[in-house]
Amino acid sequence: MAAASAYVSVLSIAGSDSSAGAGIQADLKTFSALGCYGTTAITAVTCQNTLAVSDIHPVPANIVYQQVIAVLEDIKPSAVKIGMIPNAEVALAIMSALSAYPHLKIIIDPVMISSSGKALMEENTVQVLIESLFPIATLVTPNLAEAGFLTQKTITNLADMQVAARSMLKFKSEAVLIKGGHLTGNELFDVLVDQSGKEEIFRTTHIESTNTHGTGCTLSSAIAAYLALGFELLTAIKKAKLFVHKAIQEGADVKTGAGTGPLNHFFAPERLVKINLK
Repeated sequence: MAAASAYVSVLSIAGSDSSAGAGIQADLKTFSALGCYGTTAITAVTCQNTLAVSDIHPVPANIVYQQVIAVLEDIKPSAVKIGMIPNAEVALAIMSALSAYPHLKIIIDPVMISSSGKALMEENTVQVLIESLFPIATLVTPNLAEAGFLTQKTITNLADMQVAARSMLKFKSEAVLIKGGHLTGNELFDVLVDQSGKEEIFRTTHIESTNTHGTGCTLSSAIAAYLALGFELLTAIKKAKLFVHKAIQEGADVKTGAGTGPLNHFFAPERLVKINLK
């Protein structure tokens, strides 16, 4: 008897984090916690723990391409999250693989530097990322440092974020979400702008915690998961932000390693969502 349903699936194209707090591992945890079936294409293997990234081994571009194609042709995910891209060759391989699937919702988290200061992307990769992948993105989610680098602007407050977000629209993604988690103060802001000029400001209360490793990865993968589940972008972002906020809260009192620990992705996991096959 033929199966009558399928799981809602999402693809993460990102690097592997041996401490499992960020990267592919955080993405898979997020997809699972939100009821989605996670698939992966690994772009790099990192040697890291809660203290630092000690080494990086990029996966050959043709292998990245084949991983993406293998998943897209068979499992057919509804959304894609793109994280760490180590070099220009891998960026072009991803663009080539995704170009035949224009219906996909694509979230790009432009990971450039680890929280411990390790460069995660070769210098010549940024321009290729801007030219090849940003134009096919549903949403790009830089943090303050990444947005500052991409726009060549100093970003220290909400007004700076608003200017930078609008400046990033020139890179032709459908929308930009600048994350303000590194702002100082008790109230934090994220700024969303889209190509129509619409702006949305999200306000969040700061949570005192040393367990914030993988926060950006988790937010972008949560947005991708909610898009795959059928929510509109604004709702997906709101729900993803709430998920991350609760995951930080629920993991704040836990010690994992000697440095910056992970979130608690499984504070209230959902069952895998099934959709009827036509």
